[in-house]
Amino acid sequence: MLLAIDVGNTNIVLGGYDGEQLVASWRVNTDASRMPDEYAVLFDGLLRYAKRSLADVDAVVLASVVPALTTTFEEMTRQYCSCEPLVVGPGTRTGVKILYENPREVGADRIANAVAAFRRYGGPAIVIDFGTATTFDAISKQGEYLGGAIAPGLTISADALFQRAARLYRVELKRPKSAIGRNTGSSVQAGLIFGYVGLIEGLIARFQQEMGPARVIATGGLSGIIANETSAIEIIDPLLTLDGLRLIYEMSQTVPVG
Repeated sequence: MLLAIDVGNTNIVLGGYDGEQLVASWRVNTDASRMPDEYAVLFDGLLRYAKRSLADVDAVVLASVVPALTTTFEEMTRQYCSCEPLVVGPGTRTGVKILYENPREVGADRIANAVAAFRRYGGPAIVIDFGTATTFDAISKQGEYLGGAIAPGLTISADALFQRAARLYRVELKRPKSAIGRNTGSSVQAGLIFGYVGLIEGLIARFQQEMGPARVIATGGLSGIIANETSAIEIIDPLLTLDGLRLIYEMSQTVPVG
């Protein structure tokens, strides 16, 4: 079994693969203070719900934007899975030509998204990943990574509003009945949800002005909240990053011809 781990600033998403088949996936809070042993106990417990365990893991592929946890999961993998993890980063074979000015600046999760989006849906494509930050990535017709944009995530935007405005209170991140709120709670919801939809649609339109018509794919934990409010997003694929990591691992196991 292949264990794919996507370490984000807010959540860690992991999935177990039997070949191309996703056996199960889970989402847990990111906690950089946890030790390798603690994560091993947590992951082993989750895997047992799928009648598996860490002892069944033959290989691990990891994408991480939290450097401290990269080391943690490397240690966990060596001790509990008896294998060396593939940590996606500069120099990893991905099959994607990166046209960023400095390719090392592109996060491993964004590359995994590009790999999976092009393999599943073709190009040109725009991938929007709704996480701690909301990232927009442009992929050409040939599968090249053209670049992208980074915006504050929906949760970050909400937190900043509540922290800086003393008389505003936290609300559930859900669609209000109308854009014109009739109380403070619904007014905040309208600004957050519908305002964020405007951000998404505006950036999609600008991307398409520059790269031409492109299929738009949404992923990430908050993708459903926004994607359901706009026709500009065609596909919701919550586990796109994990599948990209699986594809990158498979490429690492093949020997280039010539």
